[in-house]
Amino acid sequence: MIFELSLHLVAFLVLAAFLAGFVDSIAGGGGLITVPALLLAGLSPVEALATNKLQGSFGSGTAALAYGRAGHVRLKDQIGMAMIAAVFGGIGAAVAHLIPAEVLRMIMPVVLIAVAAFFALRRGLSDFDRAERMRPAVFAVTVVPLVSAYDGFFGPGTGSFFMMGFVLLAGFGVLKATAHTKLLNFAANVGALLVFMPTGAVLWATGLAMAVAQTLGALVGSRLAMRVGARLIRPLLVVTSTAMALRLLWQAWG
Repeated sequence: MIFELSLHLVAFLVLAAFLAGFVDSIAGGGGLITVPALLLAGLSPVEALATNKLQGSFGSGTAALAYGRAGHVRLKDQIGMAMIAAVFGGIGAAVAHLIPAEVLRMIMPVVLIAVAAFFALRRGLSDFDRAERMRPAVFAVTVVPLVSAYDGFFGPGTGSFFMMGFVLLAGFGVLKATAHTKLLNFAANVGALLVFMPTGAVLWATGLAMAVAQTLGALVGSRLAMRVGARLIRPLLVVTSTAMALRLLWQAWG
């Protein structure tokens, strides 16, 4: 048998990956879909996180290339930030077993609800840039390491946090912020994956099948986001952040 799991479970995971790629390429939060799906398929928490990093790398990488080719981001200008994201994504994965995840599960719903409230209630959010509040170099050594380490350690909401950082601190419009988020997501995923690989926790055949679906979903989602812009990204980000918060609250208190 090619896959590590039965075919009906792989089909279920492939469908989840496509939907995750679509959502993640627009507003972030694809892990909200794929990690629970992997756990439902019977994977251990470490296997679920490691396999999710494999398939998620393809989706975020595809979205980054799509936005780059369309001219919404100069990927080569993000190389420095991407390297930082990869390093701290790996660090987050390396220390994942040292910090009680229950602590984050209690805190993260509150943070995600705050993200949703910001994008729902803040007036003037559009595809137009605003005043820059933080220089790119400062952003690279503060926001990028923190969010990337969180991505390697825990994961849900990483794209939303990067988005809010680019909008609030870098002064980016919503579409531009979305485009700049994807390469950092990709780099943090790869950094974490490199740490997980030697542990044997990655289900390669299943993860690669999910990666194909994740890539297709990311292509569809990124093209739709570029066509519609903030009118699509903003409400989907609100819905995604709220859904992640409710999911984490259910896990923490259920």
